[in-house]
Amino acid sequence: MNIVLLSGGSGKRLWPLSNNIRSKQFIKIFKNADGEYESMLQRVYNQIKRVDSSSSVTIATSKNQVSAIRNQLGDNVTISVEPSRRDTFPAIALLTAYLHDVLGISEDDVVIVSPVDPCVEDEYFAVFKKLELLAKEADNNLVLMGIEPTYPSEKYGYIIPENKEQVSKVSMFKEKPSADAAAKYIAGGALWNGGVFAYKLKYVLNKIKEFVSYTDYYDLYDKYELLPKISFDYAVVEKEPKLKVLRFNGSWKDLGTWNTLTETMDSNIIGEAYLNDKCVNVHVVNELDLPVLCMGLNNVVVAASPDGILVSEKEQSSYIKQFVDKFDTPVMYAEKSWGEFKIIDVAKESLTIKITLNKGHKMNYHMHTKRDEVWTIIQGIGRTVVDGIEQHVKPGDVIVIEAGCKHTIFAETDLKIIEVQLGKEISVHDKEKFELEC
Repeated sequence: MNIVLLSGGSGKRLWPLSNNIRSKQFIKIFKNADGEYESMLQRVYNQIKRVDSSSSVTIATSKNQVSAIRNQLGDNVTISVEPSRRDTFPAIALLTAYLHDVLGISEDDVVIVSPVDPCVEDEYFAVFKKLELLAKEADNNLVLMGIEPTYPSEKYGYIIPENKEQVSKVSMFKEKPSADAAAKYIAGGALWNGGVFAYKLKYVLNKIKEFVSYTDYYDLYDKYELLPKISFDYAVVEKEPKLKVLRFNGSWKDLGTWNTLTETMDSNIIGEAYLNDKCVNVHVVNELDLPVLCMGLNNVVVAASPDGILVSEKEQSSYIKQFVDKFDTPVMYAEKSWGEFKIIDVAKESLTIKITLNKGHKMNYHMHTKRDEVWTIIQGIGRTVVDGIEQHVKPGDVIVIEAGCKHTIFAETDLKIIEVQLGKEISVHDKEKFELEC
């Protein structure tokens, strides 16, 4: 099977663990078989491979998520990158051209598109094979997966099938109706729209030409801004007459808020936290190197990270976005392809960062013109190159890098560094990359 996982999101609803770089799918909150925590991305990717090890998985995402994806899935994962964020139709159009023109997948082959972050069991992905078979039939241009609703939710769109058979033609769509209207739709056999659908590549390749003239993937990439900023549902799905839906009646949850996310947690506590015996239905996720103590709380979620601290009644946590939108703070934590960084102090003319460089990785050979840097090695071994001079480093070593010096560091083992940036003008834009000369 050819499966595409859509990885987007701005990271607002699960603040402070998510931000503009670290969306909800990267938060490590599920325990795997080895007892280690994994993210939604890792969980879904592993489920797909467990159900069908031969399946080809491509991640469609924006530039600022590529490093986190490679950090969690490895350098060999296939990624289709948008040149800019637009909406799901441009993203799916580009990835379809990528599958055909770059990966060489036949235009007659079927691709299955799914969000990257559903909380489901393996049976969910086993149904993808049925979607593939249905999409191969000549009278189906698109096949959707419809989720059997468990309650009349106002948060989801609804697919209205013509009948209650397992496979049915689609009558119409209803986008996020009131609870009363949703109850009536459900009584008539309506399904939640979980955002999963299948199609032959040539179907979308032809659809793209209705919006922009292009020759191949590379041409489409250059013309990406000419594609309309519109969802795939509005641009394609709701206009397609040869459309069917396949019912799925297994377990499915959309972990879009802290309230729904805590319902899936294996433990009430992740990180260092303590609850007294008067706490009821309290969940804590703590990424700070400080203890969190909760006493006498009911139905509360507490989340702490370098980006901030949230203390919220669980139902109220659904309304977090309007407040987070007002925050104007830099990203304090991010996963990169080479490891991760965490900002631990911000002062007027200094910035202190804890960097973890994974074994076998390195920084770019680069230079800053407006700041000095001081590296203190606190764990692991590696080697630095400063203006062409190589030096082996170990815990306790201090490397002073003056403005204008080219520098990099290689991790021979997992390497932890405290980096102090010093200068009157500290900026992420003050960086020039070079080819390593030695």
